[in-house]
Amino acid sequence: MSNIIAYKVLSPDQWTVEPDDQITLDEEDRFRRRIALTSDNGVEFMLSLQRAERINHGDGLLLDNGHMIKVLAIPEPLYEVRGADGLALLTLGWHLGNRHQPTEIYEDHLRIRQDAVIADMLQGLGATLTPVTAPFSPVSGAYVGKTAPHTHDHSEGAIQSHTLEHDHAH
Repeated sequence: MSNIIAYKVLSPDQWTVEPDDQITLDEEDRFRRRIALTSDNGVEFMLSLQRAERINHGDGLLLDNGHMIKVLAIPEPLYEVRGADGLALLTLGWHLGNRHQPTEIYEDHLRIRQDAVIADMLQGLGATLTPVTAPFSPVSGAYVGKTAPHTHDHSEGAIQSHTLEHDHAH
């Protein structure tokens, strides 16, 4: 393993250098504090952050050698969740949060990983589910990772200023 360290995550508006490489990861591998990784072109490095942080599609990993690696999200099987109206969508979001279900929030729909049990629950509550394959960057918990609102660069209308995923015991 290389001695190269990725020590900082930069959103695209914070880049001071252009990416030298890219790495393609699923959502679980984009929520880490420390892990050995290999870029798409074979650069081995250690992700070493102060705390676990959600790394979004399009973010950059700043390496201690001055290079940067762009992060791409692997498209995953998801459901787009829609309600009859805004109140119905908020209610569906509440139920997902109550079950600690990782969720992406958009103005007119939600996205979750495909899960038959959760799908049955949502449909029982009146939701319309549409299977899609897309990068997945759920909202981070209120006590985890990035604290400022963040908008995805892979879809229009995404909102990440509030959380449906939270960290406490019931």
